[in-house]
Amino acid sequence: MQKFGRPSNYRKVNLWDAMRALLQRVKSGKVSAEGRTIASIGPGMVILLGIGQSDTEAQADFLAGKVASLRIFEDEAGKFNLSILDKGGEVIVVSQFTLYADTRKGRRPSFTDAAVPEVAAPLVDKFADLLRQWGIPTQTGIFGAHMLVEIENDGPVTIWLEK
Repeated sequence: MQKFGRPSNYRKVNLWDAMRALLQRVKSGKVSAEGRTIASIGPGMVILLGIGQSDTEAQADFLAGKVASLRIFEDEAGKFNLSILDKGGEVIVVSQFTLYADTRKGRRPSFTDAAVPEVAAPLVDKFADLLRQWGIPTQTGIFGAHMLVEIENDGPVTIWLEK
């Protein structure tokens, strides 16, 4: 008789267990901190990147490849057929632990699923480096700093990615 149930290699999937990237196609973007400009780009993307407690370099690699090849820029016919590589745009990556806000209980968000800075900072840097390896000019904010992020959203086009 066949038994029904979970396979032996079953792993419960936690919906909060994924690296998160919020992409915004922009005409321009700028990040300031401590009264000075840290990063500034023309057409391209501003990416708000959330790192979870169990995120890995493999997830960063997957998301960087996805970002590089994602066709969210318009061709001559106005169709989303061009990637940032095709368009030759720039990127700003901003670490954003608030993408892990858990608002299921109460009125104050919990951020316990966000990675601690010692884990998150190297993964944010790795993600930015991977985009550079794809040939995408990439700048970053300052990890852990209070930043002013200016986004001139183009479209608007805003895409949520996670892995």
